[in-house]
Amino acid sequence: MRLTALGSGLLTVTVMLAVGGLCALLLDGSATAYGVGFVLAGLASALWVRPADVFTAPVAAPIAYACGLALISGGGGEGFGGRVMALVTALAVNAGWVWGGTLLTGLAALVRRVTLTAARRRARRAGGPKGDGSR
Repeated sequence: MRLTALGSGLLTVTVMLAVGGLCALLLDGSATAYGVGFVLAGLASALWVRPADVFTAPVAAPIAYACGLALISGGGGEGFGGRVMALVTALAVNAGWVWGGTLLTGLAALVRRVTLTAARRRARRAGGPKGDGSR
């Protein structure tokens, strides 16, 4: 079963919200555990999305990271502004996880795309040339 681009993005966001909630409840908001969960979710997204949508996984990954990070970033201050500042600060402090996880997701998507393209070319060559120029 392969996911569409939308399905892959929704799955990644849902997983990161669950990981963020679990980290907030059980691990006192551990950024390291959250980052590891992000890398795993991004890789799963890159591997489960259908071939036509493989390059959407690296786009959805940082969005999903920010969604779940809101659960472990803390209150920061009072009101909406305090929550936004806490989220922005957490994104800045954990930029290594965002960049690294997104890079690994993009690399997995690229390797998967190259592998699929090479397999398609091998299959086309194995069918033999048609002599009349038709495809």
